[in-house]
Amino acid sequence: MQPCDYQGAQYVLTFTPLPAVQLAELLDGAQTLEQDSFGPKVYRLRDGNMLKLFRRKRLFSSALLQPHSQRFCANAASLQAQGIQTLKPLHLYRLDDPAWTAVLYRPLPGETLSELLRVNDDLWPTLVPKLAAFIKHLHRCGVYFRSLHLGNIILTADGQFGLIDIADLQHRRRPLSRHLIRRNREHFEKYIRKEGFAFNSAGLWNHYQNIG
Repeated sequence: MQPCDYQGAQYVLTFTPLPAVQLAELLDGAQTLEQDSFGPKVYRLRDGNMLKLFRRKRLFSSALLQPHSQRFCANAASLQAQGIQTLKPLHLYRLDDPAWTAVLYRPLPGETLSELLRVNDDLWPTLVPKLAAFIKHLHRCGVYFRSLHLGNIILTADGQFGLIDIADLQHRRRPLSRHLIRRNREHFEKYIRKEGFAFNSAGLWNHYQNIG
């Protein structure tokens, strides 16, 4: 992992209209991967790319100035600038309904740690040292990812870690405070308990503390 040298989020994508007819064509044959009470949120398209939909939840909010879809793209750019692997945004869209925007992106190839450990949780001890170093690097680089958990960390084919589902990620200009590190740890541990994994994360955070 390269040293931290954050210069601010740089992204070049701008919004283009995606009329309902074109949206329907894009989604023809797509697989729904995630949805909520408002409907599908993430699709896998026939070509393997992903389309993620973003809804502005309130009429007046900060999302008017910077929609969550735009922040999603900026987060990807900031991670890539740090040498942290993540997805690749391809297009940024405005939909017919002004409350909705979307991002077409190329997914990060690999498997989530959650997927791997559901098949074989004996892998956990072998993952711990490198995972602790990865999380330490994120924190030193000022990356505060409120959804940092096993379902959003990818192990790539070359044995590196990367991040997905990065809409709520924030990039600070200084290393994270103890308070934010503790909140990351609490969320990480809550996910392990919620998903019913047999192991705990104590060893991970012991390694984390011992990294100089």
